[in-house]
Amino acid sequence: MAASLLHLVVDSINTVTYFLGNLPASSATIPPFTEGKKMPRKSPFLLKLRSAERAALQKIARKYTSPYRDVVRAKVILYAAQGWENQAIAERLDLPRQVVSKWRKRYFEQRLGGLEELPRHGRPPRFSPQDRG
Repeated sequence: MAASLLHLVVDSINTVTYFLGNLPASSATIPPFTEGKKMPRKSPFLLKLRSAERAALQKIARKYTSPYRDVVRAKVILYAAQGWENQAIAERLDLPRQVVSKWRKRYFEQRLGGLEELPRHGRPPRFSPQDRG
């Protein structure tokens, strides 16, 4: 089964390559507006931190006992405020770009309050955090 599927894929690639190779040169070119490059992803949410906000975020990011999620969120905002792009922040912190974008946007809209956990759906917990602890 796998061998026949592989054979089918290879034949399809060869057929497409054959037909593309026989096209006139003018029709086989890439349109000039794309040039094979990706469109840059600039975030519309440019962050400017106040000194008190920067201090609070740095305190969270440096504190060893802070929950990991809080540390990552604080670092995302600190890097974003330095002018880093979402993709560079994502690579630095080993996160998906979409997660970086989400926290940048929430911080832009809600400031420090946007980095807190939102209530989750579902059944309420049986034990309070103090009982678990």
